[in-house]
Amino acid sequence: MAFACSETDKNSEKESQEGIDRFALVNRHNVVLEQPDTLASLSVGNGEFAYTVDVSGLQSFPEYYENGVSLGTQSQWGWHAFPNPDNYRWEEILRYDTSAIGQVISFPVQWKEGRKKKVTDYFRTSPHRLHLGIIGLEITKEDGSKVVVDDLQDVHQELDLWEGKITSEYSIEGEPVKVELYGHQEKDGISARIHSPLVASGRLKVKFRFPYGSGCHVCPGYDWTQEDKHESYLEVIKPSQVRISRTLDSTNYVTDVSWEGNGAFETDEKHTFLLNAQKGHETLEFTAVFSEEGENDIPDFESTAKSSEGGWEEFWQSGGAIDFSECTDERAHELERRVVLSQYLTKLNCAGSLPPQETGLTMNSWYGKFHMEMHWWHGAHFGLWNRIGLMEKSLPWYFNSLEKAKATAERQGYEGARWQKMTDPYGDESPSSVAPYLIWQQPHILYFVEQIYQARPEAATLEKYKELVFETAEFMASFAKDSKGDGKYHLIAPLIPAQELFPANATDDPPFELAYWHYGLTVALDWQQRLGMEENEKWREVLDNLAPLATKDSLYLPSSTHPRAYEDDFYLHDHPVVLGAYGILPKTEMIDTTIMKNTLEKILEIWNWETTWGWDYPMMAMNAARLNMPDTALDALFMGEEKNTYLPNGHNYQDKRLRIYLPGNGGLLTTVAMMAAGWEGAPDRPNPGFPDNGKWNVKWEGLREMP
Repeated sequence: MAFACSETDKNSEKESQEGIDRFALVNRHNVVLEQPDTLASLSVGNGEFAYTVDVSGLQSFPEYYENGVSLGTQSQWGWHAFPNPDNYRWEEILRYDTSAIGQVISFPVQWKEGRKKKVTDYFRTSPHRLHLGIIGLEITKEDGSKVVVDDLQDVHQELDLWEGKITSEYSIEGEPVKVELYGHQEKDGISARIHSPLVASGRLKVKFRFPYGSGCHVCPGYDWTQEDKHESYLEVIKPSQVRISRTLDSTNYVTDVSWEGNGAFETDEKHTFLLNAQKGHETLEFTAVFSEEGENDIPDFESTAKSSEGGWEEFWQSGGAIDFSECTDERAHELERRVVLSQYLTKLNCAGSLPPQETGLTMNSWYGKFHMEMHWWHGAHFGLWNRIGLMEKSLPWYFNSLEKAKATAERQGYEGARWQKMTDPYGDESPSSVAPYLIWQQPHILYFVEQIYQARPEAATLEKYKELVFETAEFMASFAKDSKGDGKYHLIAPLIPAQELFPANATDDPPFELAYWHYGLTVALDWQQRLGMEENEKWREVLDNLAPLATKDSLYLPSSTHPRAYEDDFYLHDHPVVLGAYGILPKTEMIDTTIMKNTLEKILEIWNWETTWGWDYPMMAMNAARLNMPDTALDALFMGEEKNTYLPNGHNYQDKRLRIYLPGNGGLLTTVAMMAAGWEGAPDRPNPGFPDNGKWNVKWEGLREMP
């Protein structure tokens, strides 16, 4: 097939230079803060659990950070749904649309008034990811008043990326405080060591606060105003260990806390507890582990430190590495910083047992639900960095949600499985004016399992994932229609493309989706061949007769039904995803590179960049790299737009509403790996996506070529 690398290339790591000093590479980008910064919160975690702290080293000032990178304590298993006393039923929010060929299709949409609005609001907010609890410091000044963030002086906070350790040092009225924090790599919990004279005097305590679930859109995920709607039951397990059992409606979970010495754990207020050190001791060590049913074996500080140090060293020593230290371009150091921190953040937030929400395990966005069209941006880079197992962890969700995806396809009159867009651990589809009409998430699973096969070309791989491949292809083939009597298979309304501003009932043949259909059906047919099966005639017919990408004035249109797209300012917003048809995806006979180059240059000239999103810049860079425009690719990665901002902690900032955006981080990692290791059909030179001007002496190892 046109976009496949040879088996030899695909089944082995590509390497340029050996012997990168990975410890030096990682540690020169440790995050160091000298003052409070609400957009520079730091996290520890393991992919299943994350805990985000402020400048105190724990979660001492959550309200101060709420409008920045807020202080989350989140897990993959921690979800909550509001009660449903009015018996809201999901079927009440279905709307019926009719396609150009008369097919009646139902979609769960957002309603704006009456009972249907209440049903809409319920199913958008329930279930939502749950904030498991705030663990911070309560520090008292000499006059008895509580310390606020501005009282912290001589601040020095550092995230040690190699060890996954956050060390926070500061003083309060001249008294020093040092907090060392680790996240356990096998359990969903943290351990901290606090050292200060304030501990010995009883003026520094650890405060545990437990909230109700929150249905707000983008927020920390806690609600302190509903204290009578949940329960926190304290049980003493032994003199230095307690268990707090939590009940929120139908959700139950446990927080186990242990500490060193003869400290005291006591109730302060409702849902609030205080841990005091043993009198006269300047050091307080404690561990808190969150779980659904409780943990009997609570690791101490030293065990958690060992787990974190070992787990993170193993991560950094595995897979790929890219070293920009010998580059002379003034942007190289910043690019390396973004790449290193993005690896840390995506391992922590995107390498778990569920597809991640766009803000990972750090804070809630879209009520904590995840968006399956973003799964490619969260996960595809793991394959290129030779860490395919981290991406594979989230794929069981597809098996668990398969029956619901098949039910959606059947309800709408299609074959196979139609994958959800905005969803939850249970595979339920959320009502939306946009989400149910999107289709570009459908081939993602095919991209992922093909990555797995190229890494592990074994019969076991084919057998494990073939059901997902075939059910996805069945839907894709049945979705494409010979609707215009031209012998071509079209992607027809109702649909909304990845550039979401196009109307669902008046949009046909978006180019990225057409190209992705070509990729996906080709993969499915390849899997049949590898399994020794007969080729599916319908899949082949659709593949060989897909509608061409629409053009006008030697430009690729974003939809065949919008010929004035480059003349009307309304359409020059959101994702310029036409470029993804040859950027995200490899070249096929569908792509004319001259027309694509014209399209890229036109978009660079006229687009409204303030409306873009963080993954648009890596996407443009991939497109430019494939078009052999490496200078343009670098310029795209460094466009000085707000949505292309990378914060001191490495997060991709979007705007005041959405302060972090992990698809941008994942897209950056995919693009930089591609530019270094190359792609099928890339120029035959080292680092083919980087300018060959002597300034980009990029060293790398352990990366895989992109299709």
